[in-house]
Formats: sequence, structure tokens, C-alpha cells
Amino acid sequence: MAPKKLFVKRSRRDAAAEGTSAGPEFDSHHFQSAEHQQHFEAIKGWSFHRERRVQLREDEYTDFQEEIARRHWTSLVTPMAKFDSEVVLEFYANAWPTEEGVRDMHSWVRGQWIPFDADALSQFLGDLLVLEEG
Repeated sequence: MAPKKLFVKRSRRDAAAEGTSAGPEFDSHHFQSAEHQQHFEAIKGWSFHRERRVQLREDEYTDFQEEIARRHWTSLVTPMAKFDSEVVLEFYANAWPTEEGVRDMHSWVRGQWIPFDADALSQFLGDLLVLEEG
């Protein structure tokens, strides 16, 4: 007669842990590489502090307000009303350098390359930056 098989009851937690031991599958739509995805997992607990909106009256600090207008920085000094923190974290995770000394000035966000070099930032601010030679 064959020996009886013992029935071992597994909890749902044990069964779920078995399926996730390898970690999340690489998501190429949101991340440049598996390393960037791991960095996202490491930073996803970051919290953000909202920028404080300061509104000046027309007659206050006129020199300062004129300089902001001259430099076309109005969009820079006007904080966004809302933002998606997961998209921001995705930007930071993909902008993170994977090799020491190598700094690409672009990031992968939701399937698109987002440049953040001097030219891209200048264009965003509405005033093309002209750098001197050397």
C-alpha cells in the first residue's frame, strides 16, 4: 500500500510571494532600462513640497518684475496648479545616470524622450539661450 500524501495548506500570502519573488517585469514604455525601473522603485517614496505662489502687486518691486518680464521668465515663476507625482518620479528615475561620468541630458517619460539640456530649458522659457564660444 502506498504511503498517504500529506496535505499542506498554504496561505494566500505564501502563494502570492511565490509569484513575485523575481520582481516586477521590465516596463519599456515607462523606463529606459531595468536599472532605471529599479531606481524608480527606490525613489517612489519621495514626497514633494509644493511651490509657494507669490503674487506681487503692480506697484511692488517693479525692478524685479521688469527683469522677470525682460528674461521671459513668467512661466518659470508661475507654479503649476497640479502635477502627477508619478510622472515626475519617472522623469527623475530615467534621468539618473547609469554609468559614472556619463550624463545624458534627456529622460524617457511615458514613451517619449524629454530633453533637459540648456537649449531645451531655454526654449521652454521662451528665450533661446546663446552661449559664447569656449
